[in-house]
Amino acid sequence: MFQGTGSNVGKSVLVAGLARALTRRGLRVRPFKPQNMSNNAAVTPDGGEIGRAQALQALACGVAPCVHMNPVLLKPQSEHGSQIILQGKIWGQRKAREYQAVKPLLMPAVLESFHHLQAQADIVLVEGAGSASEVNLRANDIANMGFAEAADLPVILIGDIDRGGVIASLVGTRTVLSPSDAERIRGFIVNRMRGDASLFASGMSFIAEHTGWAPCGLVPFFPAMRELPPEDTGDLPTGWQGAGAWRVAVPLMPMIANFDDMDALRAEPALSLVFVPPGEALPVCDLVILPGSKATIADLDFFRGQGWDIDLAAHHRRGGHILGICGGYQMLGRSVSDPHGLEGTPQTREGLGYLDIETSLTPGKTVRQTGGHLLPSGAAVSGYEIHAGVTQGPALSRPVLCFADGRLDGACSEDGRVRGTYLHGLFDQAAARATFLSWLGAGSSPFDNRARIETVLDALADHLEEHVAIDRLLSI
Repeated sequence: MFQGTGSNVGKSVLVAGLARALTRRGLRVRPFKPQNMSNNAAVTPDGGEIGRAQALQALACGVAPCVHMNPVLLKPQSEHGSQIILQGKIWGQRKAREYQAVKPLLMPAVLESFHHLQAQADIVLVEGAGSASEVNLRANDIANMGFAEAADLPVILIGDIDRGGVIASLVGTRTVLSPSDAERIRGFIVNRMRGDASLFASGMSFIAEHTGWAPCGLVPFFPAMRELPPEDTGDLPTGWQGAGAWRVAVPLMPMIANFDDMDALRAEPALSLVFVPPGEALPVCDLVILPGSKATIADLDFFRGQGWDIDLAAHHRRGGHILGICGGYQMLGRSVSDPHGLEGTPQTREGLGYLDIETSLTPGKTVRQTGGHLLPSGAAVSGYEIHAGVTQGPALSRPVLCFADGRLDGACSEDGRVRGTYLHGLFDQAAARATFLSWLGAGSSPFDNRARIETVLDALADHLEEHVAIDRLLSI
């Protein structure tokens, strides 16, 4: 099991790279994360939800993602509460303090999922969550040492030298852990080393001497990791990405979800793309994309609070294009209502008014992988739906696409400059991406986004084969 000294030390990427390396060695590998927290969910073939990082790790293993790879997914709906997804399906909603009390109820399902994967694999690579040293959360823990103890797993601890203080982080973790938890750790990896690695040789020795753990790798910073799908907003790049002439702006709202929709656009040579943080105006650009949201009404209020509605109106007056995806699509309509109080109390908000549609949020959720073709071009498209709500209105007579089962999806404004859809993954296929960029008047590069990610995973595996003692890990 790979645990970290903190969040964002590189656990997910290291597990993905090791999964690809071991798969290339001929082993049957499966990824597993007992508990994840993210609104950037992936949809499995059977219509379940898991963390995006575990879907990437499944790709690294050369297998389809399944709900057992991430049995507990927490999807934040506010600063204090989350929706709980258990083995792919909605289990309930809890505030943070309430969740601590229900974790023992979830552990049997977590272990069931782990054993399910064990039966399929030669090795299961388990990823912890956050920090191994959160002793205040140790009771009833299902994400780190609590799970390692329940499944009787050895642990490798990962520290990030790029942020500084890695010696204190690793040795300090050893200090605060209970003797039994500390004994479970067999080795450590120092991640994201920049510069001359020999300068940290004494640091590796110091950590080993003061913890008793075996050094298992000093991993240089891997720049191409930026090309892998980010899981958290903290991993998103800042500033303009790319040097293309056509400019795309994506406002960052607090409950943004499934922002991996932008991955292929970030790699598109014709485009420059920026995620606009709170406090900054929407820049002059060709296209504004309103992304998915886990809390449409709250994010719509936030959008207005930032003054982005005024910026968007100016963008539209200048002849700019607007695209809404999922929650962003709902915001572009006349209204969004929540009669059942799914996002808090029952309420209705006036939408941004660019599409003649109205959305009512409803219990239950549409979750499925799907495909079809864009209208009117006929370009093939595939992706997934993951949304709650029913959308109606005259603009639906101008749909964006037709699914393979004959359902129509999305809406266009009468002038054709505003579009919305419930389909995620819209830009991953080259033909569909080219169709949308032609809407802007831009050209497109015919790269395959999945093939691009596969290439990065292979390079990452090569990198880890060189800098991680993989044979030592296998012997633990």
